[in-house]
Amino acid sequence: MEGASAAGAREIRVARGRGAGPAPWAGAAPGITARRGQARSASGYPPRVTRLLAWLAEIGADPNDDAETRSRKALLVYLAVLIWPISLVWGTLYLTLGAPAGAVAFGYFVVSVASIGLFARTRNFELLLRIQLLDITLAPTLSMFPTAGILASGAVGLWGILGPLGALVFSSVRSSIRWFILFVAAFLGAGIAGEVTGGLSTLPRWFSTTMLALNVVIGGAVVFTLLAVFAQQRAEAQERAETLLLNILPRSIADKLKAAPQTIADSFTSASVLFADVVDFTPMAERVSPAQVVSMLDQLFGHFDALVERYDLEKIKTIGDCYMVAAGIPLPRADHARALALVGLDMLDAVQEAGAVGSLGFELRIGINSGPVVAGVIGRKRFLYDLWGDAVNTAGRMQSEGTPGRIQITRATYELLRDEFVCEPRGTVPVKGKGQMETWFLVGRREEGASQVADRM
Repeated sequence: MEGASAAGAREIRVARGRGAGPAPWAGAAPGITARRGQARSASGYPPRVTRLLAWLAEIGADPNDDAETRSRKALLVYLAVLIWPISLVWGTLYLTLGAPAGAVAFGYFVVSVASIGLFARTRNFELLLRIQLLDITLAPTLSMFPTAGILASGAVGLWGILGPLGALVFSSVRSSIRWFILFVAAFLGAGIAGEVTGGLSTLPRWFSTTMLALNVVIGGAVVFTLLAVFAQQRAEAQERAETLLLNILPRSIADKLKAAPQTIADSFTSASVLFADVVDFTPMAERVSPAQVVSMLDQLFGHFDALVERYDLEKIKTIGDCYMVAAGIPLPRADHARALALVGLDMLDAVQEAGAVGSLGFELRIGINSGPVVAGVIGRKRFLYDLWGDAVNTAGRMQSEGTPGRIQITRATYELLRDEFVCEPRGTVPVKGKGQMETWFLVGRREEGASQVADRM
């Protein structure tokens, strides 16, 4: 097989357009649509809100950021800005009732605004995250000391839990543990100290009770938002991992490995294997740039991937410029030879001048064989679902000893196809490692027009 490497690795192709894109909060303003006579964005927000969200999402954004990084930056900015009016209202209420702790809320506001301004200039997300976490962890908890403790302050220190939760969403579990320890220390320290000393002021009981309810409800809503975002991020990450895994292994095999690590080795009494190789690809590749080589093969094999999916086959791997696909594994099917015959004919049609990838100027040499095979997963890293057995080796020989522009098949495959397909006898040919073998050329389906069949002969 031309351009074959010593060990083939299954091509991992992540479907374009299906990967996780920017979260709804991270993109530019969507188009405007009419709804019930009022102009609203596609997301359902009024145009002004949509423009505001888009503008906030651009704060600290870097053109080199990927979608996930842009989403994380935008979400942190949104949460910080969301808490700004809450801190101003809380500070005003506390100061109005003579509680100096209201100044702490205004201090929180100043630090938060300054950190966003700094982020807009430096684009340093880690610095912004540390400042925001420190600000939201300490400001509410420490303000319980001058207001005579936990209950008397309306449990305003509960807002501090946003610090460790924010670390969990934006950083790591290990980091969130450290922030949680800081929150507990500040919450208990300031709360107990306020209870013991009586604080610097005493708030009316009705106000403390009301603020307790508001802090639980509004603070709980923000906490719920953070947890919902965390759950969404986890689900998206799991979906991306699942997509990558299914590009490496068949779904049934992947499910077995996820259920319990085990050795995967299955024997199939009847399956078919196809090898498709690009004729004279090596000298062609020497005349073009490496980028062009990869682009041409990507276009060709991408089309083959679509054919494999259409016929519900199992792509095994690409080896240099050779494409290997099988039918009847990992799930047995009675029409395995027929399915590969159809995909092989479609491959030949695709590289014709008027075909889907005819502009590449490729010519194929294809071989098919049927028989018993062994399939399994090999390796610990970059593992591969592969096939072994004489039937696999013979299929490879059918390709390598075949004729450009034709599909060569063995007697085993011919016997399975003869009733439905036109097969042209080639006679006996010498096959390395097998001696003389009787082979046929697969020409087309019997119901195809005579001109189509003739074109392949």
